[in-house]
Amino acid sequence: MNQSSYQAGNGASETDLLRGEIAIAAARLIAEDGLDYGSAKRKAAKLILGGARASGNYLPDNQQIEDEVRIYNSLFFADTQPARLAHLRQLALRIMEQLAQFQPFLTGAVLNGTAGEHSDIHLHLFADSAKDVEIYLLNQNIDFSVSESADFKGRDPVEVASFVWHNEGVHLTLFERDDVRGALKEKVHGRAMRADAVALRQLIAGQAGADLPG
Repeated sequence: MNQSSYQAGNGASETDLLRGEIAIAAARLIAEDGLDYGSAKRKAAKLILGGARASGNYLPDNQQIEDEVRIYNSLFFADTQPARLAHLRQLALRIMEQLAQFQPFLTGAVLNGTAGEHSDIHLHLFADSAKDVEIYLLNQNIDFSVSESADFKGRDPVEVASFVWHNEGVHLTLFERDDVRGALKEKVHGRAMRADAVALRQLIAGQAGADLPG
């Protein structure tokens, strides 16, 4: 077992320990196999608990899993993951600049820094109509598919336009323009869930600066 964000010797309960084991297993599935958080959590719970039904108490939240993905990346992909992350962030910025009229925001693993080999770029766009974005993509000769996803409040479904650009998967979740105010307020554990192009440039500059010799 790797060095995780929980420690067995600090009075942790059995539930805490199992939750930590599930988080570690889920992180490995995300980093190695590219599973999404929900699928990784369910598969990890089955691996750790066997045939026992996983109650909510045993399941880690996404923040705990994200922390374990960071640890996993630092242990097993330290020589490749930073460059992969930098590449995806640069590519995301280029896409956001082209889609500036739709107020694009970066979200997901490319934003939070856990992106790896299997990660795609996820952007949230805000437009008067999803059709406006789709027409723009068609005019740019971009071949895309359309699916649906829950909105950021987990309520009404919204359209998602997905395509491959420079050999990377890109997913554009299409919100109504008025939704942008609510989206900007959303944070988890004090961390912003979305970043505009200005914030992304700062992240890129900060990552590049971290690579410079002292």
